Amino acid sequence: MGTQAPVIVPGSPGAPARTATPGERVGPTPSPTVASDVRFVEGMIPHHRQALEMTSLVEARTTTASIRAIARQISAAQTPEIKAMTAWLAELGRQVPAGHGHAQGASYGMATQEELNALRAARGAAFDRLFLQLMTRHHEGAVKMAGEQLAGGRDQRMRMMAKDVYSGQSIEIARMREVLESLPA
Repeated sequence: MGTQAPVIVPGSPGAPARTATPGERVGPTPSPTVASDVRFVEGMIPHHRQALEMTSLVEARTTTASIRAIARQISAAQTPEIKAMTAWLAELGRQVPAGHGHAQGASYGMATQEELNALRAARGAAFDRLFLQLMTRHHEGAVKMAGEQLAGGRDQRMRMMAKDVYSGQSIEIARMREVLESLPA
């Protein structure tokens, strides 16, 4: 834009190319944003925030390397996702949800306040086991949310986000189950 350079639009095989007209949109038209897209983002931001709250407890409560590695991976994945979803909502002129409680929390694996308090109070092996149990359920909820977005969402960026959440957290669920099974009884 603004360079005055012509944009060449290739023709079909064997057909000549043409020069795009000023203001012409070249490439696929973006899919419209629908309510499902907004619900996904407005639910996933608080969901990710709770995961980050849970991972923030790890360093002070366990020395188990695999638990620490899982927490670092979750934080590394979800922090930029929150930023991307927040920016997306801002583009739509919508407010970012506050906190990490959302109305459908229980059906999406959110930890209750009592469970979070128990996690805060736990240390060592008890913390490891509870963290993995809560985070596995939490991730299963995120996978469910992502599946719903893929079924009903239309915004391509949020569909890509949902695919990333679905695949990344499915892998993390398998890892957390493996670590949980390896913990001493």
